[in-house]
Amino acid sequence: MDSSVADSLDHRLVALRAAVDEALDRYSAPAAGSPERLTSAIRYSLLAPGKRLRPLLVLLAAEAAGGDWQVALPAACAVEMIHAYSLIHDDLPAMDDDDLRRGKPTCHRQFDQATAILAGDALQALAFEVVARDLPAARVAACCLALAEAAGRCHLAGGQADDLAAEGRFGSLPYGDSPHDRLEFLKRIHQRKTGAMISGSLKLGGLASGAAPETVAALEQFGQRIGLAFQIVDDLLDVESSSDAMGKNTGKDQSRGKLTYPGLLGVADSRAWAERLIDEACQGLSSLGAAAASLVAVAHYVLERKN
Repeated sequence: MDSSVADSLDHRLVALRAAVDEALDRYSAPAAGSPERLTSAIRYSLLAPGKRLRPLLVLLAAEAAGGDWQVALPAACAVEMIHAYSLIHDDLPAMDDDDLRRGKPTCHRQFDQATAILAGDALQALAFEVVARDLPAARVAACCLALAEAAGRCHLAGGQADDLAAEGRFGSLPYGDSPHDRLEFLKRIHQRKTGAMISGSLKLGGLASGAAPETVAALEQFGQRIGLAFQIVDDLLDVESSSDAMGKNTGKDQSRGKLTYPGLLGVADSRAWAERLIDEACQGLSSLGAAAASLVAVAHYVLERKN
């Protein structure tokens, strides 16, 4: 990415990230009836320093569609709440059993398992509360539907279930013996577990801004491609990066025998595929012109990220 473009994007994203962080702080503030320990666990996970990629995609998609990012801010926060809930639950001993997240102890390590489960439950409900209350009334139903589909049994939750199944958690492995079978199964996992919330973020940005159906579809397709590329890069970083750089434990995928893109394709071919996906994603936004410049820049960031 050209250094001047990168600097301009960084400046823009810093401002948008600050707006997201301020809104998340406000939405998760102590409330009458919410136990102090539960509120603390919610805020511990939701407000932990992070890239805020998904909410930023919501805001940039709204702008690319010709809308006002501030109108889409509740949808952006809702996406981050769903993401935070999924991380809390994924880290639990019954799931991925992780002790470190974003450079800090995971929620169940900082508090306890029961509190972590309840914090995730509360964040999921809060996401829909925010969308229903704070988006323009005419757009609430479509946005709630898009968020529910992205987070539900056929996408985020279903992808996590198949990811666990691929570790042999439930008996026989749910894919064939050939490399093609394993690769196709892995793609299906990540198109749902990781990709659905990224493409859903783009879709939500379009819907929240009142974009035309063809624009929403272009944004969603862009999200599907960068979502898969994001996971490929994530797998590469698990092999090539360190726990300090990532803020979470690395090298666990190989030790558990998990399906990964580098494991199936090798590092070079995995990176080449991610590069093709980013090129295709950017080409798919050509109809939006200069309005999509920030999204194109973010796509290149997905490919070049180091953590």
